[in-house]
Amino acid sequence: MPLKLAIVGRPNVGKSTLFNRLAGKKLAIVDDQPGVTRDRRFAAGRLGDLDLELIDTAGFEDVKDESLESRMRAQTELAIDEADVTLFVYDAREGLTAGDEIFANLLRRRNSPVIVAANKAEGKAGEAGIAEGVRLGLGEPIGISGEHGEGMSELYAALLPFEVQDDEPIDKDKPIMIAVVGRPNAGKSTLVNALIGEDRLLTGPEAGITRDAISVDWEFGDRKLRLVDTAGMRRKARIDEKLEKLSVQDSIRAITFAEVVLLVMDATHPFEIQDLQLADLVEREGRGLVFVLTKWDLVENPQSRLKEFIEHAERMLPQVRGTPVIALSAETGRGLDRLMPALLKVHMNWSTKVKTRDLNDWLQMAMQRHPPPSVGGRRVKPKYMAQIKARPPTFVLFSTRADQMPEHYRRYLVNSLRESFDLPGVPLRITIKSGANPYAEGEAKSGPKPVSRYAKQAPKPKKAEKSTSVDANGKIVKIGGKPVTAKKPIVRARSAPKGLTSAKSGRSKGARPGPRKG
Repeated sequence: MPLKLAIVGRPNVGKSTLFNRLAGKKLAIVDDQPGVTRDRRFAAGRLGDLDLELIDTAGFEDVKDESLESRMRAQTELAIDEADVTLFVYDAREGLTAGDEIFANLLRRRNSPVIVAANKAEGKAGEAGIAEGVRLGLGEPIGISGEHGEGMSELYAALLPFEVQDDEPIDKDKPIMIAVVGRPNAGKSTLVNALIGEDRLLTGPEAGITRDAISVDWEFGDRKLRLVDTAGMRRKARIDEKLEKLSVQDSIRAITFAEVVLLVMDATHPFEIQDLQLADLVEREGRGLVFVLTKWDLVENPQSRLKEFIEHAERMLPQVRGTPVIALSAETGRGLDRLMPALLKVHMNWSTKVKTRDLNDWLQMAMQRHPPPSVGGRRVKPKYMAQIKARPPTFVLFSTRADQMPEHYRRYLVNSLRESFDLPGVPLRITIKSGANPYAEGEAKSGPKPVSRYAKQAPKPKKAEKSTSVDANGKIVKIGGKPVTAKKPIVRARSAPKGLTSAKSGRSKGARPGPRKG
């Protein structure tokens, strides 16, 4: 289902330009004259992999009379009410005006989530206007340019938490898939027979009677269920026969396709190593879980023993904290009436959807109770949170320095989330993300790379070799098509022999001058 996005703001801030940008085509009329758009305009759009249903609105005017502007304002308010998210656009070059602040006060009183976008923010002229948007009190503004397409990645990151998932509605005609797993001779087949009220499956004191995963359709009240009885699973080191390996693979396949898993244990020795490993497997597969203690009629001091078992499960399996533990006896029927309500409650939790506003209110409370830790002298700051899917409940948390959030704080958030929204027995997934900082170390910067003055230049092309022509005597007569001419000999003047008189000095060269006569 596409996310319904209403684009609102004062006249002539670039709403229709951004509308055309997100729609991928020029649908709305765009002009420098304010007040061009009057009616609401709908169109399908896409931003990355996010499907949008866009609503372009008229410019907001603070009037409440019978004028045309007042009727245009009423259309804008209707768009805000029916939208999933409101994108409030203002002009970053002009900065905030009194009309922007009046409109922000109107949006603050609405229940619709609001994202603030500073349009026309390309270049340095819009930097001051982006910073002014914090005064509106609607969150940190996003610098965008509807004309040039800048800031679309930041807008995508802001819209992603509000994405509407196409979760399948609970269809009562579709049976709930329930896998019954456990160690051999734990009483799985006996439990299935007791639930459906007939001897549908073969049972006995021998271990390993069931080999295939057998499905049994059954109705509990007005709900259809499909119970899948599986073969007992021993520790891997004890499995030798090929047939037992195939049975274990069939049991694991049943867990993969189940919605809720009943982990059946013998109450005389529950929560052994194999039971803990099976519970961990169910949690990793993302399935709902219910602990079932069978043969409860053989346990002495049942109340104190049940309390010990629950404490042991909380301690050994913190990743499935709060999972219901049902003690019963399939032979006598004692405690059997408590199993199905607990199973249906776990299935409902597994399919739950939490509102984004409630999640962010809880996040602020959780951070006040236990502030995020500092890593390397800088604090990790979670910003907002949203659920992106159900079955199992999966959430995304946007935070600064997401890759450095300690694991113990993530576990704290999961446990607090499970306790606050009453989600026992289901695995919770939290994915922590952060907006990419192009100037952070190790991340690519946008724009072309700077050209270095020391960059290697392309090698110069080599000159073609000149052809030469030789005559019959082996003499070169042409080079490159040009005739070779003989060079004139250079005649150099010979020096006078020693002993001859120089014309200028009037004495012979090499002779020393005598003493000057007085």
